[in-house]
Amino acid sequence: MAKQFDALSDVLIRFIETQHMFFVGSAAAEGRVNISPKGMDSLRVLGPNRIVWRNLTGSGNETAGHLAQINRMTLMWCGFEAKPMILRCYGSARTLHPRDADFEPLNALFPASHGARQIYDVALDLVQTSCGYAVPFMDYAGERDVLKKWADDRGADGISTYWETRNQSTIDGAPTHILGRQTD
Repeated sequence: MAKQFDALSDVLIRFIETQHMFFVGSAAAEGRVNISPKGMDSLRVLGPNRIVWRNLTGSGNETAGHLAQINRMTLMWCGFEAKPMILRCYGSARTLHPRDADFEPLNALFPASHGARQIYDVALDLVQTSCGYAVPFMDYAGERDVLKKWADDRGADGISTYWETRNQSTIDGAPTHILGRQTD
């Protein structure tokens, strides 16, 4: 039932654009595999083999730490509404931090946020669809504003402090480079 493609078609791009959430998977060579749900207005398809998504400050920073070790990422969407389908996009990603020159032009594609932590510029090398027949129907009830309020309440200085105290390493202790690469 699975079908594989070299790139996203217009039909698959429209499917992505109608989804309210997606999942990100990453892993280092050793340690835990991270699968994280993402929502809000945080993803753009920039071409048949290019997706960018903005990572907002949150409890963990696993993806950045994993990509610093092994550059691979999987994005996944599930058709919870009318069309039963699972879409996976496999590829590699550039991690861009606010200090990087390419960050701001891509960040401008999204609503302003104090919590913008990284942008992942994903180059797709495989796209796969599968049936999704076992995925339940779920109704979309709206966006949560908790993360936005949390970041707004802290402001830029509070977010920087959070990065320093909570986002410098993965749960397995790998560096995320949120504050820059350390030199010997």
